Amino acid sequence: MKKLTTNTVVLLLTLAFLVACTGYVPDTRVDRLKYPETATVDHIDDYHGTKVADPYRWLEDDVRENQAVRDWVDAQNAVTFSYLATIPEREVITRRMKELWDYERYSLPEKMGGRYFYEYNNGLQNQEILYTQTSLDAEPELLIDPNTWSDDGTVALAAYFPSPDGSYVAYLVQDGGSDWREARVMKVEGREQLDDQLEWLKFTGLSWAGDNTGFYYSRYPATAAGDKYQSLNKNMTVYFHRIGRPQDDDQVVFARPDHPDWGPRATVTDDGEHLVITISVGTDDRYQIVHQDLTDPDAEPVTLIEGFDYDYTLVGSIGSELYFRTNNGAPKGKLISIDVHRPEPEHWREVIGESDDVLDQASLVGGRVITEYLHDAWTVVKIFDLDGKEIGAVDLPGIGTAAGFNGRVDDPETFFSYASFNTPATINRLDVVTGEVEVFKQPEVAFDPGDYVVKQVFYPSKDGTRIPMFITHHKDVVPDGERPTMLYGYGGFNISMRPSFRTTRLAWMEMGGIYAVANLRGGGEYGEEWHQAGTKLQKQNVFDDFIAAAEYLIAAGYTNADKLAIFGGSNGGLLVGAVTNQRPDLFGAAIPAVGVMDMLRFHEFTAGRFWVDDYGSSANPEEFKALYAYSPYHNVKQGTHYPAILVATADTDDRVVPGHSFKYAAAIQSAQAGDAPVLIRIQTRAGHGAGIPTDKIIQQYADFWAFLVRNLDMSLPQGYGE
Repeated sequence: MKKLTTNTVVLLLTLAFLVACTGYVPDTRVDRLKYPETATVDHIDDYHGTKVADPYRWLEDDVRENQAVRDWVDAQNAVTFSYLATIPEREVITRRMKELWDYERYSLPEKMGGRYFYEYNNGLQNQEILYTQTSLDAEPELLIDPNTWSDDGTVALAAYFPSPDGSYVAYLVQDGGSDWREARVMKVEGREQLDDQLEWLKFTGLSWAGDNTGFYYSRYPATAAGDKYQSLNKNMTVYFHRIGRPQDDDQVVFARPDHPDWGPRATVTDDGEHLVITISVGTDDRYQIVHQDLTDPDAEPVTLIEGFDYDYTLVGSIGSELYFRTNNGAPKGKLISIDVHRPEPEHWREVIGESDDVLDQASLVGGRVITEYLHDAWTVVKIFDLDGKEIGAVDLPGIGTAAGFNGRVDDPETFFSYASFNTPATINRLDVVTGEVEVFKQPEVAFDPGDYVVKQVFYPSKDGTRIPMFITHHKDVVPDGERPTMLYGYGGFNISMRPSFRTTRLAWMEMGGIYAVANLRGGGEYGEEWHQAGTKLQKQNVFDDFIAAAEYLIAAGYTNADKLAIFGGSNGGLLVGAVTNQRPDLFGAAIPAVGVMDMLRFHEFTAGRFWVDDYGSSANPEEFKALYAYSPYHNVKQGTHYPAILVATADTDDRVVPGHSFKYAAAIQSAQAGDAPVLIRIQTRAGHGAGIPTDKIIQQYADFWAFLVRNLDMSLPQGYGE
């Protein structure tokens, strides 16, 4: 008689649960799963004369409101977790990931009124804690500990905003991963929690008035409880909240009900003299700018820059001059200044012109302009005087990402982080005047960064475009065409995939895996032209770039199709879904996470309407054809041998609503002709990514990597996890 292992017992108990609760009896052979029956509906949409079936439309309903959808989620999770329970390596991967995660982490300090504010995690805390210090060598004082806000760690401190004099901290609370936020206020002295509580905030910061009496913020109108997590977000309005007053008394500063799609967000300059309202209509960096003179109590908001033609990102102010980073006449970016008394374009002053590298960020600190450039997707930092003359640079260790350099124009001190694929973020202090850099906080981690190789390669895409890719692995890993390899990509929304450190990636490389990141078109690595080359009717370029990256890794002898996994989240989930449909032969496994899978209806939910800038819309006949040609949900083909697929989403994701992943998973389960599993893992009390507690992140990625161990036929190194 065959001995029952612990994992087998767990599996059998789970199967018994399924039978009792759903009446569904799955096949106990792990290599040939049977999935819960998913009902279909006879729903047809007509797009410009093209009839499109949507048999799983009912899975779009909110899981909180629809019992049938909730039952489907429970049944799918039961199958998925019973499968994962049969993978013996899952437990040791979880344990090792906890060990790697258990190190102190700090955020960049923010200096206000002589105080320093920063977030801290001692290692395995579910949420970061906010501390303050009166000097760099003073004893840290605990301000806010969100770990006390919920038993399951799913209520997070989403952001914090100290007042200019450091006497108050306004902060945003995130519950269950939702994009909705509540604002609250604490008096720093004595940690006094005030009664101020603001609701219906989303996609907004808080910007304090110079006199510390209150702050500006943006909010949406309240919606019905049943619509909160799915309805479209429109009519964003800028308000001013005065400390100690109820939200109903907040003053409307800027509203345009005649343009419900506009998204205005307000920023007060460091000197407290200017209110700059940046208006967007989507995710594209194309803004209209409104200015209000805060030194004149009778002044009204006045349009400074009309139209939504270019990026105008506020950098700061000096006197009557506002500094903006822009791509107007400079696809890779430049720095200009606009005198609010002479705002006409002919009076604009170019401070720093366009260069061969992308001007990613700029800040005014200590009477200098500190710039972060992207050179082939990694950071180069240069320092200029206020007239635009280059006067210095910040030396960085190598291929990595530097970020921060925030501060006031009259403060010679600033902080920045540096990280790479093998280097956790180190927090550094920069003396802007002398150029001296000293370490402020450096993490101590349970691995040697010198054991890992970080390099960059370039490969041709289908149309010959030169694409960069980062490749990282343990120095003892010798590419031999058989190495399990994970290829990650995003390719959208002008977002650049820069070198960064993640414990989850380190765990994968410790397991003997190779990790690769392709810098696809659609991102911002080479400026606006690179971005536009991966949008709307050009979106197929992104998929071609990713496919070419996979082919390069195979041709260069790193791996083979059976050992190659692809992974991406959000727009990257769309990428993985589309590419899996187009080249199912090229991959051994795919993990599309929180992906946009229905490209014909994404704009019907929550923040989806913002993405029309990048994707286009099915309401446009030409764009419909492009969307329909690659939409992951609509291009699943019956009878296809798909690779192993683990779809990932969350029940409270109100950015990319989980119905995208539900419909895609149901379709591809039905279509799968091969033996490889097609599973969906649905996280509870979690959203699109932000605010997820540490223990949930560790378990999620342990499940991902265990799934790849099984389906890439991967053996862990001898002694792994001991």
